[in-house]
Amino acid sequence: MKTTLIRPAQASDAVHILALINELAAFERAPDEVEVTVPELIQDGFGEHPKFKCFVAEVKEQIVGMALFYPSYSTWKGKSWHLEDLIVTESMRGQGIGFALLKEFILFAQASGVRRIQWVVLNWNTPAIDFYQKHGATILEEWNITLMSKGAMNHFIAEHHAGI
Repeated sequence: MKTTLIRPAQASDAVHILALINELAAFERAPDEVEVTVPELIQDGFGEHPKFKCFVAEVKEQIVGMALFYPSYSTWKGKSWHLEDLIVTESMRGQGIGFALLKEFILFAQASGVRRIQWVVLNWNTPAIDFYQKHGATILEEWNITLMSKGAMNHFIAEHHAGI
C-alpha cells in the first residue's frame, strides 16, 4: 500500500469531497441525483454549527477517499453515528485505503462513547457487502430504507396540509 494519510477534512477539501460524491453517484447509477454544492459542504461541514464530520485519505497529497458521517440517535441505544458514505476513488481501490478510513471512523466512534454505528449499502454492491462483513458488520436484510424526496414532501404537504 502506498503511504496513506487519514486526517480530518478541512473546508479547503470540499471540492475534492464533492468530486468523490459525484464519483460514487455515478457508480451507484444515480449521477443526476447529486444536488449538494461546494458552498453547502463548506457551510454544513465546517461552519459554525457543523452537520457532519469527515475524514479524508491522502496519497501523495491527493485526496483519494473519504468517510463522511454525522450524529444520529437510537431510541434503543442512544447516541450513535451514521456513516453516510465511505468512498475510495476507483483507481485507488484494493490498496487498504477503505480499511484505513473505516478504522479511523470506528476509532473515532468508540472514543466518542456511542453504542452503535450504522450505514447503508446497496444490495447489489457485493464487494462493499463482503468488505463490511469481513470486518464484523452485520447486514440487516429484513430492514428497508425509507426515503422521501423534496418533491414527495411537497406533494404530501399539498395533499394533507389544507385545513390543518
